Amino acid sequence: MKLFNLFGKKAAPEPVQAEAPPQEPDLGPYAGMRVEVSTLDGRFLFIAMLEAPRKDGAELRLYSKPPIAPEEPIQAQIRGYNDQERKAVYLKGAIMPISEKIWDVTEMVVEQIKNDRAFFRLATDLEATLTSFGSFNGGEKPARLLNVSVGGAGVRCREEYQEGDKLLLKTRLLEDVPESVLYCQVLRIIKKEDGQFDYGFKFLGMTNEDQDKITQQIFTAQRQQRGRG
Repeated sequence: MKLFNLFGKKAAPEPVQAEAPPQEPDLGPYAGMRVEVSTLDGRFLFIAMLEAPRKDGAELRLYSKPPIAPEEPIQAQIRGYNDQERKAVYLKGAIMPISEKIWDVTEMVVEQIKNDRAFFRLATDLEATLTSFGSFNGGEKPARLLNVSVGGAGVRCREEYQEGDKLLLKTRLLEDVPESVLYCQVLRIIKKEDGQFDYGFKFLGMTNEDQDKITQQIFTAQRQQRGRG
C-alpha cells in the first residue's frame, strides 16, 4: 500500500480477472490406447482399444466379450497406459454398445494421469515354477507367484537369476483353467534376508489373444478373492 493511501485516498480497485473457461480434455493422444473398462464399483467389464476420440468421448473396440449388454448408458471407469508419457491414464465416462464389437463413450473426462503400473496388478500367493534358458542347472525350479498383471508378474524363489535373464513361468491362476506358460524377462531383483529373491518379470511375446485370456483370468480371480473376503 502506498503512503498517501493512509490519509484517506482510496486505492484504485484491482481489475477483476475473468475466469478462464474450463478446457476440454484433449483425448487425441490416447487414440489406440489399450484400456481396461470396469463399473464404478470395480466390476471388470472388458478390455478394448480406445479409438476415434472426439470432443468429449470416443469409441471402444472390444477385445473381449462383455458380461452385460445394457440398454441405457452406464457410468464406467476406463484405465489405460500412455506409452509416450509412460504414465497410467484414468478416465471416466458413460458407455453404451452400438454394435457387437464397438461401444460408444460420452461425457468422458480425464480424472488422473500419474506414474503407475501399465496394468492392474492382482496380489496372489500361488504355486509356480521357473525354467531358465541356456543354463547348466536347467529344469523347473519351485517358486511363488506374488502378483500378476497383463504385462508382468512378481515371483519369489531361492534360485538366483540375473537382470535380463529370460525364463518360462508356469502357474495356474484359476483352479478350473489350464496351466499358463508365460515367457518372461527379469527386470528387477530384490534379495531377501532369508536368502530368497523377489523378481519383477516382464512378459514377452504376448499376443492380443494372450493378453485377453490372462486379463479375464486376473479379473475372475479378483472377483473370487472378493467373494471370499
